[in-house]
Amino acid sequence: MLNAPKDNTFMASLLYYFGVLTFSGRNTDFGDQILKIPNLVILKLYAERIREMFLPDGDEIRQIAGDFYRTGNMQPLCDFSEQKYFKVFDNRDYRWVNELTIKTAFLTLLFNDLFYIMDSEASLERGYADLTMIVRPDMRTYPLLDFLMEFKYVSLKDAVLNGEQAKQLSSDDLKLLPSVQKKLAESENRLAGYRKTLLSGHGSRLRLRTYSVVSIGFERLIWKESAFC
Repeated sequence: MLNAPKDNTFMASLLYYFGVLTFSGRNTDFGDQILKIPNLVILKLYAERIREMFLPDGDEIRQIAGDFYRTGNMQPLCDFSEQKYFKVFDNRDYRWVNELTIKTAFLTLLFNDLFYIMDSEASLERGYADLTMIVRPDMRTYPLLDFLMEFKYVSLKDAVLNGEQAKQLSSDDLKLLPSVQKKLAESENRLAGYRKTLLSGHGSRLRLRTYSVVSIGFERLIWKESAFC
Protein backbone atom coordinates (compact mmCIF):
# COMPACT_ATOMS: atom_id res chain seq x y z
CA MET A 1 0.00 0.00 0.00
CA LEU A 2 2.82 2.41 0.84
CA ASN A 3 4.27 2.04 -2.67
CA ALA A 4 0.94 2.23 -4.51
CA PRO A 5 0.30 5.28 -6.72
CA LYS A 6 -1.59 7.91 -4.72
CA ASP A 7 -4.35 8.45 -7.29
CA ASN A 8 -8.15 8.68 -6.96
CA THR A 9 -8.51 4.89 -6.86
CA PHE A 10 -5.98 4.65 -4.03
CA MET A 11 -7.76 7.35 -2.01
CA ALA A 12 -11.17 5.76 -2.59
CA SER A 13 -9.85 2.38 -1.44
CA LEU A 14 -8.26 3.94 1.64
CA LEU A 15 -11.45 5.77 2.61
CA TYR A 16 -13.45 2.58 2.06
CA TYR A 17 -11.03 0.62 4.26
CA PHE A 18 -11.51 3.09 7.12
CA GLY A 19 -15.30 3.11 6.71
CA VAL A 20 -15.53 6.71 5.52
CA LEU A 21 -17.03 5.50 2.22
CA THR A 22 -19.24 2.47 1.58
CA PHE A 23 -20.21 0.40 -1.46
CA SER A 24 -23.56 1.46 -2.99
CA GLY A 25 -23.73 -0.47 -6.28
CA ARG A 26 -22.34 -0.44 -9.78
CA ASN A 27 -22.51 1.96 -12.69
CA THR A 28 -25.11 0.60 -15.12
CA ASP A 29 -23.05 1.65 -18.17
CA PHE A 30 -19.68 0.06 -17.42
CA GLY A 31 -20.12 -1.85 -14.17
CA ASP A 32 -17.78 0.45 -12.23
CA GLN A 33 -18.16 0.32 -8.47
CA ILE A 34 -19.92 3.29 -6.88
CA LEU A 35 -18.96 4.45 -3.40
CA LYS A 36 -20.97 6.82 -1.24
CA ILE A 37 -20.85 8.52 2.14
CA PRO A 38 -22.46 5.92 4.45
CA ASN A 39 -24.57 8.09 6.75
CA LEU A 40 -25.39 11.59 7.96
CA VAL A 41 -22.83 11.41 10.77
CA ILE A 42 -19.95 11.02 8.31
CA LEU A 43 -21.54 13.57 5.96
CA LYS A 44 -21.69 16.09 8.78
CA LEU A 45 -18.02 15.47 9.61
CA TYR A 46 -17.09 16.06 5.96
CA ALA A 47 -19.14 19.24 5.68
CA GLU A 48 -17.99 20.75 8.95
CA ARG A 49 -14.31 19.95 8.33
CA ILE A 50 -14.32 21.44 4.82
CA ARG A 51 -16.06 24.53 6.13
CA GLU A 52 -13.51 24.94 8.91
CA MET A 53 -10.56 24.55 6.52
CA PHE A 54 -11.68 26.92 3.79
CA LEU A 55 -14.27 29.25 5.31
CA PRO A 56 -13.38 30.77 8.67
CA ASP A 57 -16.24 33.31 8.47
CA GLY A 58 -18.62 31.13 10.49
CA ASP A 59 -21.02 33.86 11.62
CA GLU A 60 -21.44 35.22 8.10
CA ILE A 61 -22.10 31.75 6.70
CA ARG A 62 -24.70 31.01 9.37
CA GLN A 63 -26.46 34.31 8.64
CA ILE A 64 -26.56 33.72 4.87
CA ALA A 65 -27.65 30.10 5.26
CA GLY A 66 -30.29 31.02 7.84
CA ASP A 67 -31.78 33.63 5.52
CA PHE A 68 -31.83 31.11 2.68
CA TYR A 69 -33.64 28.50 4.78
CA ARG A 70 -36.46 30.99 5.36
CA THR A 71 -36.60 33.09 2.18
CA GLY A 72 -35.13 30.90 -0.55
CA ASN A 73 -33.08 33.85 -1.84
CA MET A 74 -30.21 32.16 -3.64
CA GLN A 75 -28.30 35.30 -4.69
CA PRO A 76 -26.50 36.06 -1.38
CA LEU A 77 -25.39 32.43 -1.26
CA CYS A 78 -23.97 32.65 -4.78
CA ASP A 79 -22.33 36.02 -4.04
CA PHE A 80 -20.61 34.58 -0.98
CA SER A 81 -19.42 31.54 -2.92
CA GLU A 82 -17.95 33.72 -5.69
CA GLN A 83 -16.27 36.17 -3.31
CA LYS A 84 -15.04 33.78 -0.60
CA TYR A 85 -15.33 30.11 -1.53
CA PHE A 86 -13.97 30.26 -5.08
CA LYS A 87 -11.00 32.33 -3.89
CA VAL A 88 -9.43 29.25 -2.27
CA PHE A 89 -9.02 27.61 -5.69
CA ASP A 90 -6.36 28.41 -8.26
CA ASN A 91 -5.81 27.61 -11.94
CA ARG A 92 -4.37 24.16 -11.18
CA ASP A 93 -7.70 23.12 -9.64
CA TYR A 94 -9.53 23.55 -12.96
CA ARG A 95 -8.35 20.14 -14.14
CA TRP A 96 -10.39 18.43 -11.40
CA VAL A 97 -13.51 20.59 -11.21
CA ASN A 98 -16.97 19.30 -12.16
CA GLU A 99 -20.55 19.36 -10.90
CA LEU A 100 -19.50 17.44 -7.78
CA THR A 101 -17.16 20.27 -6.79
CA ILE A 102 -19.98 22.81 -6.96
CA LYS A 103 -22.43 20.54 -5.14
CA THR A 104 -19.89 19.98 -2.36
CA ALA A 105 -19.47 23.75 -1.98
CA PHE A 106 -23.20 24.28 -1.50
CA LEU A 107 -23.57 21.24 0.74
CA THR A 108 -20.80 22.61 2.94
CA LEU A 109 -22.45 26.03 3.19
CA LEU A 110 -26.00 24.80 3.75
CA PHE A 111 -25.50 21.66 5.85
CA ASN A 112 -27.82 21.68 8.87
CA ASP A 113 -28.98 18.33 10.23
CA LEU A 114 -31.00 19.95 13.01
CA PHE A 115 -33.43 21.59 10.59
CA TYR A 116 -33.15 19.30 7.57
CA ILE A 117 -32.93 15.76 6.31
CA MET A 118 -30.03 16.34 3.93
CA ASP A 119 -29.65 13.96 1.02
CA SER A 120 -27.03 14.05 -1.72
CA GLU A 121 -27.78 11.90 -4.78
CA ALA A 122 -31.24 10.92 -3.55
CA SER A 123 -32.83 8.30 -5.81
CA LEU A 124 -35.81 9.99 -7.51
CA GLU A 125 -37.64 9.25 -10.78
CA ARG A 126 -35.02 6.77 -12.05
CA GLY A 127 -32.31 9.33 -11.43
CA TYR A 128 -30.37 10.91 -8.60
CA ALA A 129 -31.11 14.43 -7.39
CA ASP A 130 -27.96 16.40 -6.62
CA LEU A 131 -29.21 17.83 -3.33
CA THR A 132 -32.46 17.64 -1.41
CA MET A 133 -33.13 19.42 1.88
CA ILE A 134 -36.38 18.28 3.46
CA VAL A 135 -37.47 19.93 6.72
CA ARG A 136 -37.54 17.49 9.61
CA PRO A 137 -41.06 16.62 10.84
CA ASP A 138 -40.44 18.15 14.27
CA MET A 139 -39.27 21.43 12.67
CA ARG A 140 -42.28 22.01 10.41
CA THR A 141 -43.82 24.44 12.88
CA TYR A 142 -41.07 26.89 11.93
CA PRO A 143 -40.92 28.97 8.71
CA LEU A 144 -38.40 26.74 6.96
CA LEU A 145 -38.51 25.93 3.25
CA ASP A 146 -37.77 22.61 1.56
CA PHE A 147 -35.24 22.57 -1.28
CA LEU A 148 -34.39 20.58 -4.38
CA MET A 149 -31.25 21.56 -6.31
CA GLU A 150 -29.42 20.49 -9.44
CA PHE A 151 -25.85 21.65 -10.16
CA LYS A 152 -24.12 22.07 -13.51
CA TYR A 153 -20.65 23.18 -14.56
CA VAL A 154 -19.56 25.06 -17.68
CA SER A 155 -15.84 25.49 -18.29
CA LEU A 156 -14.51 28.86 -19.38
CA LYS A 157 -13.48 27.19 -22.63
CA ASP A 158 -17.02 25.99 -23.33
CA ALA A 159 -18.37 29.41 -22.40
CA VAL A 160 -15.83 30.98 -24.83
CA LEU A 161 -14.71 33.37 -22.11
CA ASN A 162 -11.65 34.09 -20.03
CA GLY A 163 -11.83 34.69 -16.30
CA GLU A 164 -11.91 38.47 -16.54
CA GLN A 165 -14.67 38.45 -19.15
CA ALA A 166 -16.77 36.13 -16.99
CA LYS A 167 -16.41 38.52 -14.06
CA GLN A 168 -17.42 41.56 -16.10
CA LEU A 169 -20.59 40.17 -17.70
CA SER A 170 -23.93 40.57 -15.92
CA SER A 171 -25.89 37.55 -14.74
CA ASP A 172 -28.48 38.18 -17.44
CA ASP A 173 -25.79 38.20 -20.14
CA LEU A 174 -24.26 34.99 -18.80
CA LYS A 175 -27.65 33.28 -18.86
CA LEU A 176 -27.86 33.99 -22.60
CA LEU A 177 -24.68 32.04 -23.38
CA PRO A 178 -25.57 28.90 -25.39
CA SER A 179 -23.52 26.63 -23.12
CA VAL A 180 -25.27 27.99 -20.03
CA GLN A 181 -28.72 27.77 -21.60
CA LYS A 182 -28.05 24.14 -22.50
CA LYS A 183 -27.10 23.28 -18.92
CA LEU A 184 -30.10 25.12 -17.50
CA ALA A 185 -32.42 23.24 -19.85
CA GLU A 186 -30.88 19.89 -18.87
CA SER A 187 -31.24 20.77 -15.21
CA GLU A 188 -34.88 21.88 -15.46
CA ASN A 189 -35.78 18.72 -17.34
CA ARG A 190 -34.37 16.59 -14.53
CA LEU A 191 -35.85 18.73 -11.78
CA ALA A 192 -39.38 18.40 -13.17
CA GLY A 193 -39.34 14.64 -12.62
CA TYR A 194 -37.57 14.84 -9.26
CA ARG A 195 -40.03 17.43 -7.97
CA LYS A 196 -43.03 15.34 -9.01
CA THR A 197 -41.64 12.33 -7.15
CA LEU A 198 -40.91 14.33 -4.01
CA LEU A 199 -44.37 15.88 -3.92
CA SER A 200 -46.08 12.55 -4.47
CA GLY A 201 -44.12 11.05 -1.60
CA HIS A 202 -44.39 13.88 0.92
CA GLY A 203 -47.71 15.46 -0.03
CA SER A 204 -48.82 19.06 0.27
CA ARG A 205 -46.87 19.70 3.48
CA LEU A 206 -43.72 20.43 1.45
CA ARG A 207 -42.89 24.08 0.88
CA LEU A 208 -40.66 23.01 -1.98
CA ARG A 209 -38.39 25.43 -3.83
CA THR A 210 -36.52 24.13 -6.86
CA TYR A 211 -33.24 25.53 -8.26
CA SER A 212 -30.79 25.06 -11.09
CA VAL A 213 -27.28 26.34 -10.33
CA VAL A 214 -24.65 26.65 -13.07
CA SER A 215 -21.03 27.44 -12.28
CA ILE A 216 -18.97 29.10 -15.00
CA GLY A 217 -15.42 28.13 -14.16
CA PHE A 218 -14.52 29.27 -10.66
CA GLU A 219 -15.65 32.77 -11.58
CA ARG A 220 -19.44 33.03 -11.59
CA LEU A 221 -22.57 31.26 -10.41
CA ILE A 222 -25.81 31.52 -12.34
CA TRP A 223 -29.04 30.27 -10.82
CA LYS A 224 -32.65 29.90 -11.83
CA GLU A 225 -35.65 28.99 -9.74
CA SER A 226 -38.03 26.68 -11.55
CA ALA A 227 -41.75 27.40 -11.28
CA PHE A 228 -43.52 24.13 -12.01
CA CYS A 229 -47.30 23.90 -12.07
